[in-house]
Order: sequence, then C-alpha cells, then structure tokens
Amino acid sequence: SALSSGINAEYGDHPMLVELKNGETYNGNLVKCDTWMNIFLKDVICTSKDGDQFWKIPECFVRGNTIKYLRIPDEVIDLVKDEPVKRHQNFKTARGRGGARVGNRPAPQGKKPNKNQGGGGGGRGGKAKNPANS
Repeated sequence: SALSSGINAEYGDHPMLVELKNGETYNGNLVKCDTWMNIFLKDVICTSKDGDQFWKIPECFVRGNTIKYLRIPDEVIDLVKDEPVKRHQNFKTARGRGGARVGNRPAPQGKKPNKNQGGGGGGRGGKAKNPANS
C-alpha cells in the first residue's frame, strides 16, 4: 500500500502507538512496515489490556491482521500524503484471454480467424455477427 511504503520511507525514528484487537497497546519506534501492515518496532513499551501491567521490550513484531488501529504523528501523515503514488504498470504484457496487441506491432499475417471465435480479439467475445450476412 502507498501508506505502508510511504511510512517506511519517511518515518525514521518517530514514536507510534499500536493497539491490538485484544486490547494490548505497543508504544515504540517503527523499524519496518510491509504491505500487509505487519510492523516491526524497537524500544517498545507493551501495556496490558486492563492497563495495570507494563513490559519494556527491545524489539517486537506485530502481525498486521491483529492491529485495531495505529496512532501516528500528523507530520508523518502529511509527508506520506504529499508523496506521489508510484505505480509500476507494465503495458508490454498481455493478460487473460484475447490477443491483445502490444505497442505498434502489426497483427499476425496469414492466420485465418477461427469462425467460432467471433472475430476481433482472438478469444471470447469479439464482434457481433450480422444476421443479414448469415
């Protein structure tokens, strides 16, 4: 996700709070965050669900699907919002059915279209048959 990659790039050693679905909280500095929002923290203070027990942990890993919410400083969110989203699109590969033409490459010569394919793209669909010509 754009947020996780932006946080990784811009975040450095800012503190953050992670609350889990079970009620535990983790206050620490972000080391790494991946696209599944798995988070690796350092210099962590873990607080129990009821808030009466605390543990100081040098580092910990939090699985993304256990996270209820994150509290991140506003300046970090502003940095991530201002960063343009980078999309790696590769138009040179055709996917799925149909014979997608790539770039300015001409259609293959000498190949007769199969009359069961409906013309056009070399797969499902294609041009509708004209009942007047049948």
